[in-house]
Amino acid sequence: MRQKEKRTRQTPGLSAVYHVIPSLENRHFTGRESTLEELKQKLFFQGNTEKVALFGLGGIGKTQVALQLASWVKAHISDCSIFWAPALSLESFEQACSQIAKTLQIDRYSDGENVIELVHQHLSSDKAGKWLFIVDNADSGSLLFDDLYQYFPASKTGMTLLTTRDHEVALSFAGRDTIKVEKMTTEEGVAFLTKIIGPDSLCDQKSTIRLLEELNFLPLAISQAAYYIIRNNGTTIRYLQLMKKTTNDRMRLATREFHDITRYPKMSNAVATTWQISFNQIKASDPSAAYLLEFISYLEPKGIPRLVLPTLDSEEEMESAIGTLCNYGFLTRRNDLDIFDIHSLVQLSTQLWIREARKTQQIIATVTRSMDKCFPSAEYKNREIWRTCLPHALGILTREESKDISERYNLLFKVGKCVLADGRAKEAVTFFEDVCAWDEHYDEEHPDRLTSQHELAGAYRSNGRIKQAVELLEHVVAVRERTLDKEHPDRLTSQHELAGAYKSNGQIRQAVELLEHVVAVQERTLEEEHPNRLASQHELAGVYESNGQIRQAMELLKHVVAVKERTLEEEHPSRLASQHTLAGIFKSNGQIKQAVELLEHVVTVRERTLDKEHPNRLASQHELAGAYKSNGQIRQAVELLGHVVAVQERTLEEEHPDRLASQHELAGAYKSNGQIRQAVELLGHVVAVKERTLEEEHPSRLASQHELAGAYKSNGQIRQAVGLLEHVVAVKERTLDKEHPDRLASQHELAGAYRSNGRIKQAVELLEHVVAVQERTLEEEHPNRLASQHELAGVYKSNGQIKRAVELLEHVVTVQERTLDEEHPDQLASQHALAGTYKSNGQIRQAVELLEHVVTVKERTLDKEHPSRLSSQHALQDMKQSIKEGSL
Repeated sequence: MRQKEKRTRQTPGLSAVYHVIPSLENRHFTGRESTLEELKQKLFFQGNTEKVALFGLGGIGKTQVALQLASWVKAHISDCSIFWAPALSLESFEQACSQIAKTLQIDRYSDGENVIELVHQHLSSDKAGKWLFIVDNADSGSLLFDDLYQYFPASKTGMTLLTTRDHEVALSFAGRDTIKVEKMTTEEGVAFLTKIIGPDSLCDQKSTIRLLEELNFLPLAISQAAYYIIRNNGTTIRYLQLMKKTTNDRMRLATREFHDITRYPKMSNAVATTWQISFNQIKASDPSAAYLLEFISYLEPKGIPRLVLPTLDSEEEMESAIGTLCNYGFLTRRNDLDIFDIHSLVQLSTQLWIREARKTQQIIATVTRSMDKCFPSAEYKNREIWRTCLPHALGILTREESKDISERYNLLFKVGKCVLADGRAKEAVTFFEDVCAWDEHYDEEHPDRLTSQHELAGAYRSNGRIKQAVELLEHVVAVRERTLDKEHPDRLTSQHELAGAYKSNGQIRQAVELLEHVVAVQERTLEEEHPNRLASQHELAGVYESNGQIRQAMELLKHVVAVKERTLEEEHPSRLASQHTLAGIFKSNGQIKQAVELLEHVVTVRERTLDKEHPNRLASQHELAGAYKSNGQIRQAVELLGHVVAVQERTLEEEHPDRLASQHELAGAYKSNGQIRQAVELLGHVVAVKERTLEEEHPSRLASQHELAGAYKSNGQIRQAVGLLEHVVAVKERTLDKEHPDRLASQHELAGAYRSNGRIKQAVELLEHVVAVQERTLEEEHPNRLASQHELAGVYKSNGQIKRAVELLEHVVTVQERTLDEEHPDQLASQHALAGTYKSNGQIRQAVELLEHVVTVKERTLDKEHPSRLSSQHALQDMKQSIKEGSL
């Protein structure tokens, strides 16, 4: 056998510089100046770093950054050789080393010599000079450390850069000298996309940025979208529309392959399949992490709380699985919190992976059942928790695959209660209707079916669908009264809810009767501090107020508030709700200052703790504005109500009771502020909607008709005011007690319209009746009693009964001066009226003196153009002119 000829190994000269890197021509570099600068500093300017690792999500642009570094080194460091070796496999690394050996003219002594070892030996020697060795795509830890790492060269003049998807690999290789490649900035993304497709396909800046956001500023996804746009002669807007169309369209786009010279041959360029290597590695090395990734792929991508994740066998296993996903860049932990984010394109790709394995139904069933177990109740103490969980629960509930899973409806019930507690009544109705439809397979008397119907009725009421609420609750109460003991909490709860629906529907007597029964039972069976007992007492107090039983309402609600202030935190919704209602009763009882003070406290707490659109926050702002109006703070009332109405018009249906109530109240504030036309226009709209949607006897409909009649009167439309008020009074006389405040208020208003229409006798007769009832039933200081006495004095004056008018107005003014602020509109109005009556009675000095006081106060507190200020100024000028001319 002939002996192989021995050859002399050739070695390059010491001064030679070599570049074995992929072609840099026609590449669309991705920017990343900050990452590139950090790399340069670590490798070339700090002077003591021999190994650096770039890590980040697949497709994030690690290879591109490494290429940019190679380009910079080639251009700026002339004595540094650059060598590139992909670590996709042992074969790819060996092939790269063969190319390096060839370039360096390193000959083998025999065909059996290991070329990887030869390159290692050469670059580790002093003869190699200065070099940068780039090992790209080192994603497999076992391949890297078991097979390749021993052959990585090392010398005082050499540096190695490793790119990997796995953070753990990066740490193991480079220790602290690791750099995470983050997603592109907006500016980098726009520039990168523009380089590929040109500016003509970008459309507008807004749509371009929206597209980049959908692509999560991932370079691979941007490249894929760009080449699709070029191929189809499309635009950014069209691609964005396709992404938004359906999940299938989005998946098809994400799996569309394209030619990209920056990526290795036979390596997938589609964003949805580029992570298959990582998926398979995770599945093989950490099955728990793979299971966790499958689970997370059907949650919302942002703000995933750990508590919604499935339970593994141990805490250590859970930490390890989360760590694996974080190491691969699939999951990101927010600071040091147990809150995580996942790349939406990773989710899409995982869903595709699951679909190909035909496991979609299985995974969604697992997520649904797990979510049902962990989702918290709608209690106040859980509010922050369920708000965090809610987007993820809603996401799984919308999946078609969950429709036949029984746990879905348990979860839907919990979610419905939470969104209702958060003021999203329209959504709650949809959820509870779905639950009730599912529960129809139960018997009529089944507790779950009745509970769902009860909750749906509450959602109907909150959404303004009062008739449906009453009808459904009457059914629930009938069944529970037939099947449960009188003291059973479920029976009492539904009776309580039905009473509230009766109140909303204007059936006040039925509400009082039913709630008195509920409270009597609960006071006999429950502790004083029990939430159910307090809730029913609260509701009964509100019904008493609606029925004109103000004293009973105040006594009961003061007790409720005292108990809640002793037992609940300052921010608790139940405590604030009772304080809110008590303030309303203070207002009804003429205790305006107490009402304002208490409501300002409630609003302050709710503005600190609730969203701007939350119904409870808006309700308290509404009520405070009404108290401001009653206290003469008209500007504050208009400003606050304007805000409330603007929010509600943006968030509530046109027929929603809360929206209509705030528009009604704003119209009243407009009227008090002299903006009569705006008041008439807004009230006309409110009345039209209520006449279309509410019964003729409904208190809310009658209240707005009453208010519109008052606006008509202020606008000089006297006939319309009389006609509308006669209708309102007729309905109230048919349906309300003689002493009911609402009935008396409309009779009062009709008498004023009669007076304006010249029907003085009818006005006197009607007002004397009103005053007689109020003097028998209301405190001397009550605003309603004083207002009617004021109005009666004016009618007396119009009827020529001047002395009686003076006597009555002096009484009113005396009481108001004792109980109201000097600037209060009611006090100033009565003083103005008394001055006019003095004038009619020949008491000129008293008239002038009193009117000068009124004008002084109004000039200090009201706008120059305010009708009330102008009216008093005009009256004073006329009076002085008459004195000057001798006619007085």
